[in-house]
Amino acid sequence: MPSRALLCATALAALTALPAAAQDNHIRILAPTWVGFAPALVAQDLGCYEAEGVSLDFRFEDDRANVMAAMERGDIDADMRTVGEHQGRPRVPETPGTIIGTIDISVGGDGVLVDGTIDSVADLKGKTIAIEPNIPARLLLQMELAKVGLSINDVELREIATADTIAVFADSSIAAVGTYEPFLSQASGILTERAPRVLVSSRDEPDIIVDIITARDEALAANPAKFESLLRCVYRAVDFQRENPDQFADYAAPYFGLTPADVTEIVETSLAYTTYEEAVEFLGSDGGTGKLHGVFDEVMQLNIDYGAADTVLDPAGEIDNSLLTGLFDGQDR
Repeated sequence: MPSRALLCATALAALTALPAAAQDNHIRILAPTWVGFAPALVAQDLGCYEAEGVSLDFRFEDDRANVMAAMERGDIDADMRTVGEHQGRPRVPETPGTIIGTIDISVGGDGVLVDGTIDSVADLKGKTIAIEPNIPARLLLQMELAKVGLSINDVELREIATADTIAVFADSSIAAVGTYEPFLSQASGILTERAPRVLVSSRDEPDIIVDIITARDEALAANPAKFESLLRCVYRAVDFQRENPDQFADYAAPYFGLTPADVTEIVETSLAYTTYEEAVEFLGSDGGTGKLHGVFDEVMQLNIDYGAADTVLDPAGEIDNSLLTGLFDGQDR
């Protein structure tokens, strides 16, 4: 079986294969394996990109460092991840990537899974916790530890790839694992001998874990219209999910190697897709501010306090609501 690193390298190489002229209306995206990003993929099945005159190349990549490097090189046009991940080191104001929209809010899809020996967060002191850097579960873990006077320095951290959640948590030396869906539910259902339970999840911290759509600045300046097309297609797919949840699950499932029932369960219990109107509420319009600016500042301070970020970023310099403003004016919804 090819190694994960080889597969990632192959995917990144494929993303750069098109000549520049062919890429003008081609949208290349890398994002983690998270059902919250399904609307961008389902929009393909709905024929939205073709109708908009653009094409999509969407690949899964869970390693944020690989995504940031691809963005820096210009190998991709956009990525999708949480506000907290966007802010994490080594990002500085000059780092490529401007937030142009939201796609979902995690309401239980990110969390920390513990074994049966852990009764409370205080029991994690001195224990080994496996978690990928900068993912939402790490922020949730840090917030939970702080409630009992502990910090990340009071536990033993083992860095992992989130896709390896089940294999890692099968090791009895690992007291807890930070992860997200579908791996959270899969580990809970498969590793029953460990008596797993969710210690904390994004359901406990509403509006903290917001997934955003980020555009590479140079590509955005060169062709804002294709990013408008991307946003319209995402929000049309969100509308479709609300009106036809079963058909949406049928379309989404193959992209994630899940069954439609799995997708439905994750959507119903773990996340909420943001409509166009909700995205405008988050980002604001006409250059003004929205709810996301406050969330950005709150999460930024948490990331600084917990050592996940080194540089305080200004939401005014990271968020651009110009594309959302009037996005559907003169366009079919």
